[in-house]
Amino acid sequence: MDAEPKAAFRSRLQRPIGMTPRRGRMRRALVVLIFSVVAVSFAQAQTIEMKLAHYAAESHPGNLASKMFAEGVEKRTQGKIKITIYPDNALGSPDEVLAKNIKGDVDMALPYHGHLGKYSKKFNCVMLPFVFESYAHADKVLDGPFIAWAASDLEKIGLVLLSNWEWGFRNLTNRKRPVNTPVDVRGLMVRTPPELPLQVAMEALGAVVATVNFNDIQKALGEGVIDGQENPVAVIYANRLYETQKYLAMTGHTYSTMVHVINKKVWNKLTPEQQKIVSEESVKAGDWMRNSVRDAEADQIEKLKQLGVQVTYPDKSKFKAMMKSAYARMNAIAGEENIQEF
Repeated sequence: MDAEPKAAFRSRLQRPIGMTPRRGRMRRALVVLIFSVVAVSFAQAQTIEMKLAHYAAESHPGNLASKMFAEGVEKRTQGKIKITIYPDNALGSPDEVLAKNIKGDVDMALPYHGHLGKYSKKFNCVMLPFVFESYAHADKVLDGPFIAWAASDLEKIGLVLLSNWEWGFRNLTNRKRPVNTPVDVRGLMVRTPPELPLQVAMEALGAVVATVNFNDIQKALGEGVIDGQENPVAVIYANRLYETQKYLAMTGHTYSTMVHVINKKVWNKLTPEQQKIVSEESVKAGDWMRNSVRDAEADQIEKLKQLGVQVTYPDKSKFKAMMKSAYARMNAIAGEENIQEF
């Protein structure tokens, strides 16, 4: 009888009695499987803490919707995902927060299209003066093919677009005179955010554009450093701008929404079920905010009147007719091809 190879002989001696090579392999596979299941279960059991930062005031529907979103996610994930809200530019200006969101220092943010337009010209199309005729028109466009068309650009910079929320049609306030025609805007020093689409609209009307940090706007208005500003009614009311502004013109010159975005790396760490919950709760919060802002607008206008603000309703067609120079400049800001496709 031939001698058994030494290596095989040693292996057989080291093997537990009664265990065949096949059983050994099965045992090792079972151990690996058990450890994998335990690891996955442990990961799923871990609490995920996120930061959501935005620029809306604490009493603004944008912040209330953020809280609703956070509560909905926490409840449906049974506390596995906890979201802390940082409103009112607590973590920096909108542009700073968006940069942090892209970097991953902030998990979620609510920029509006003008902020995102610095990274993708497609978002600047939304800011075209008088491009939307109504809220229903805006919803149809932004909730339609636009999301997929624009979201692909965000993924390239590390963001995932969850849903469109609301901000509203922007209107003009000032401390000097009622605005009924474009001529009434001429010469007013008007504060706008640093987004070019908003600036070109005011400049087309003959206003002198000033850039002031929003947290300093009340002081600048009160001291007469600037004459006016432009924002949706909800912002004017929530931030008590009526204390320094006597006149409100319902110009509705541009429309914008908060856009709910999440850092792509954070998103990819969530389970498919968690992603589903986050997406659904984002849409739910956005729908609530839309309804809240729109339903409250008429009531807020009446309250502004009671507080001494004179409200005018100019003929928008006359203002739109003044936008030729703004549209020409928007070709460079938004891209002529993007505008045509939009």
